[in-house]
Amino acid sequence: MTDSKPTRLERTLTRAGAEVATLTLAHPPLNLFDQAVIDTLIADVAELSARPPRALLLRAEGRVVSGGVDVHIFDGLSREQGAELWQALLERIIHPLEALPCPVVFAAHGLTLTAALEIALACDIILAAPKAKFGLVETVVGLTPSMGGPQRLAERAGSGRAREFVMTGDLYDAATMAEWGVVNAVHDDVDTAARDLTARLADGPTRAHNATRRIIAAWRSGGVAHADSVTPEVSAVLFESEDLKGAVRSFLEVGPGQASYTGR
Repeated sequence: MTDSKPTRLERTLTRAGAEVATLTLAHPPLNLFDQAVIDTLIADVAELSARPPRALLLRAEGRVVSGGVDVHIFDGLSREQGAELWQALLERIIHPLEALPCPVVFAAHGLTLTAALEIALACDIILAAPKAKFGLVETVVGLTPSMGGPQRLAERAGSGRAREFVMTGDLYDAATMAEWGVVNAVHDDVDTAARDLTARLADGPTRAHNATRRIIAAWRSGGVAHADSVTPEVSAVLFESEDLKGAVRSFLEVGPGQASYTGR
């Protein structure tokens, strides 16, 4: 790692021995998504995909989570180059994050604009500080958010809210985003809350969490009927897991809430 690297990927263990990965955006002063950030994020996500932890926390350092994208990236792009850019960002950052076999938590401590918010919307759980503000402000340069933000925002908040959010380009506070169902919870000390939650999820039944992600992904792509069609097989394989077998024995012998999990 060099001092100039705009992201930091760290792996630690919980007290119970579960591996937690923390991916931090650290690109002062505004954590702008320039080409260096994009390239390192792609590399970080590839590493996480190759060696998944049992839970992942995405966070940022500095005054803001991100002031948005460095507009130089868009200058002079042709139609074909624009399509290639969005395709690469979806296929190499958003989709791999959603495909990880573990829970993913996003912590927003301050202003969270454009690409950072689109990445947050690809995570399972979003936590925010009371002072955090959110925006998809691509209209200021004649764009629409194209890393999956509008559709994932619509999934959480409804299509009408998503259209308002994107078309106005306004900023919305954490309380409003929580009311809309975009932010899961608001915490005064969001970094501690996010780290605690990520550790708790890492200590849990990782294969069951992955099954939950797969069932919900099926619902997202094809509705309840499609989710129902994949659920029996996705859930059935859990009966072969050491975690389920051990948790069932623990429940029968000492009651609920006493099982420990290894992720196997």
